[in-house]
Amino acid sequence: MIARIRAYSAPEDIENNLRYIDGHRKVLESYGVKQVTSANHIWLHDPNTYMIIVESEDGTKIYGGGRIQVRSVNLKMPMEDAIAKIDDSIYSYVDKLGEIKIAEFCGLFNSKEVAGYGIGSIFLGRIGVAISSQIGVKYLMALCSPATLRNCTRVGFEIVRDLGKNGTFYYPKEGLIATALLIKDIDNLPFANDEERERINDLRLNPLQHTLETGPKGEMNIFYETKINPLYLNI
Repeated sequence: MIARIRAYSAPEDIENNLRYIDGHRKVLESYGVKQVTSANHIWLHDPNTYMIIVESEDGTKIYGGGRIQVRSVNLKMPMEDAIAKIDDSIYSYVDKLGEIKIAEFCGLFNSKEVAGYGIGSIFLGRIGVAISSQIGVKYLMALCSPATLRNCTRVGFEIVRDLGKNGTFYYPKEGLIATALLIKDIDNLPFANDEERERINDLRLNPLQHTLETGPKGEMNIFYETKINPLYLNI
C-alpha cells in the first residue's frame, strides 16, 4: 500500500476539507452515529485549525484524517461542549489550565478500505502530536475510543481522571465509550513510549520524508508532507 500524509492550515485547502468531512460522515454513519460535536463545520475557515489528511499517492482518495483545533475566543474545542452534556465541569477544568495554547486532536477517522493498517490510530496519532509543536501548542487534549486508547497512551497522552467517571463518558452515543486525554508537555512527552517518542521527534525534525512503515496488516510506503506552510501558521 502507498499513501501520502499531508498537514496544512484549514483555510489553505477548503476543497480538500470538504472531502475530509464527507469521508468522516460516512464512517460515523456506518457506526450508526448521526452527528458528533467534532463533525460540525464551524472550523472550516478557522485559521486556528490544522488538518491532517491521509490520501492515496495520486490524491484521488482520502483514507483518513484528523484535525488539531486550537482553542480560541471564537471557537472552543469540540470536546468541551460534548463532555458538558454529561459533566459541565469540563469548562472550569480547561479554564484552570491557564492562558497557555491548548488544542484538541479531534475528528479522527480512517476508511474501511484501510481498516487494520493502523492509519486511524498510531500513524495519525504520531503526526498529530508531532505537528502540535510546529503550531505552538503546549497542551493537547483528545477523546478516544477503547480501541485506540492503548496507542494514544503510547504517544504520550494521559487519562484525565478528574472528568466523567474516572475519565470516561458515553460518547458519541449511549453504549459507546470515550476517554478524555491530555498531554501536558508536548515537547518532551514524558509519558510516551520510548520508541514512539523517538519516531515523533524524527517526524518533527524531518516533516518531509518517505518511509516504509510497518502496520498490523503489513508494510506501507508513506510519503510524509507535514510541514505547515509558514504563511498559514497562526502562532
